[in-house]
Amino acid sequence: MQPFVSAALQFPTIVFTFLLALVGLYWLLVLVRIAPLELFERDSLRDDHMASTLVSLGFAGVPATLALTFLIVVAGALSLVIELLALRWLSLGMLRVPVGVLVLWIVFAIASPIAAMMCHMLQRNLHRYKPFTRRCLLGATVVVSEREGNEFATAVIENEPNSRVRLHCKQGDCPQEGERRVLVKYLADESAYRSVTEQTYLDTRVRLNKLRLNHKGHDAGYST
Repeated sequence: MQPFVSAALQFPTIVFTFLLALVGLYWLLVLVRIAPLELFERDSLRDDHMASTLVSLGFAGVPATLALTFLIVVAGALSLVIELLALRWLSLGMLRVPVGVLVLWIVFAIASPIAAMMCHMLQRNLHRYKPFTRRCLLGATVVVSEREGNEFATAVIENEPNSRVRLHCKQGDCPQEGERRVLVKYLADESAYRSVTEQTYLDTRVRLNKLRLNHKGHDAGYST
């Protein structure tokens, strides 16, 4: 037991030890209904925030707090294994900090797809409960099943035929039956979602990524 405790208190694993303590406290507050489940959720994916970032990493359809929990647990476990199998046997001295930063980057890169896969395995069960079917669904892909006049349409979440959502029709862009669309905005007053076609969503993400890269390139140019 002592080697595990010692490893958990070494950098970089101590970062995850601290984060796991915060996560445990948060879920305790959720259970006693003091903290909200949708702590990091927003009504739209338009701006850069934690929820939209997690969606871009493959965590669409689950609360950001749940995605972060899985990400921290998996990354923390990987960091602990690396510490026990490698770092504790090396005389790193002052090199522990840069090596630890590198380990942090590596474990998060490895943990991200693993945690996303675990979240997707739980999605169908999660969407049976109302708290997991509001802002948490932003970024999820749906298939339009029927129109409701000129203002609304009904859709089912991809691979979840029993999970239905209501789509708001925007002038000039009303969902058509059989169309695949991505939820991008939650309208609380109507309990409905704004959506765009899947191809439009993918094209927008590619364009935004290019703009961010160009912006970083300009910033680097100005700093020299």
